[in-house]
Amino acid sequence: MAAAASLSSDDPHIPVLLRPLLDAVAPVSGIWLDGTFGAGGYTRGLLAAGAARVIGVDRDPLAFEMAADWAGDYGDRLVMQSGVFSRMDDYAQDLDGVVLDLGVSSMQLDQAERGFSFMKDGPLDMRMSQEGESAADLVNTAAEVQLADILFHYGEERASRRIAKAIVKARAEAPITTTLHLAEIIESCLPRAKPGQSHPATRSFQALRIAVNAEYDELFEGLMAAERALKPGGQLAVVTFHSIEDRMVKRFLQARAGKTGRASRHAPELQQEQPQFTLKTRKAVGPDEYELAENPRSRSAKLRVAVRTDAPAGSVDPRSIGMPQLKGGMR
Repeated sequence: MAAAASLSSDDPHIPVLLRPLLDAVAPVSGIWLDGTFGAGGYTRGLLAAGAARVIGVDRDPLAFEMAADWAGDYGDRLVMQSGVFSRMDDYAQDLDGVVLDLGVSSMQLDQAERGFSFMKDGPLDMRMSQEGESAADLVNTAAEVQLADILFHYGEERASRRIAKAIVKARAEAPITTTLHLAEIIESCLPRAKPGQSHPATRSFQALRIAVNAEYDELFEGLMAAERALKPGGQLAVVTFHSIEDRMVKRFLQARAGKTGRASRHAPELQQEQPQFTLKTRKAVGPDEYELAENPRSRSAKLRVAVRTDAPAGSVDPRSIGMPQLKGGMR
């Protein structure tokens, strides 16, 4: 059982869906790439389960600084690569497996100075790479309609227009530079959360983080890069944390597995490419009761796994099947 390869209970970071992921891809062997290294939970799980080598990729420089205390224990079995997972095929080829754990990591949420969380006051930043435009830049300069589109398409926030209007009104009086200031503006637009409901700012903060880090572009580019980097029989395992991401991964894998069908029965049938993947998990795998009790953060997580065929990489860019489109060309 792959569960034996899970991390020690003393570890402060609990990788979400690690046990079902390792079970789904067992037996683990060969060279794997962990495209979202983070605190190293999946990497260590893969190494413990039998991977000969894991290439850990992350665009956050803090990730590798935090791994310095334990990375040396694995010698040349662990390679740490600074960069984005959308370029993974530049870093490695003929991989036996690729793992992607999407979204923000707990170590980023826990650091107020990174500006990801509305639970602690800090600068409104949200940049995973610590470079480029910050959330404060976006919130204080974007047009009202653009802010509303971001909140709606990336956060599925139904009150997006109301919140965008309140943001524009507030920034006219003073720049919005901290997480709590933004959270207060958002809260003022929405009903008070009932017990058990998420914080009113949850969807908006998710949307801004996705926009700042171009996460949806990175996701589709990363899925296509994995398609190019995996060898025949190589496995792709993706863990998502919200419905938009899961829908994008699901539609990509269905398209690459030849499961999409026609858009209309009246439309001419298009010539299908040979499938690049076969689906190993027909439905998304979620956390069991044990994991929910151990790690409440896993409640929205979903795992999908597919196996690479020997067909050439797809020639059609599949963005149109699941990428939310925003006005003005921003995605």
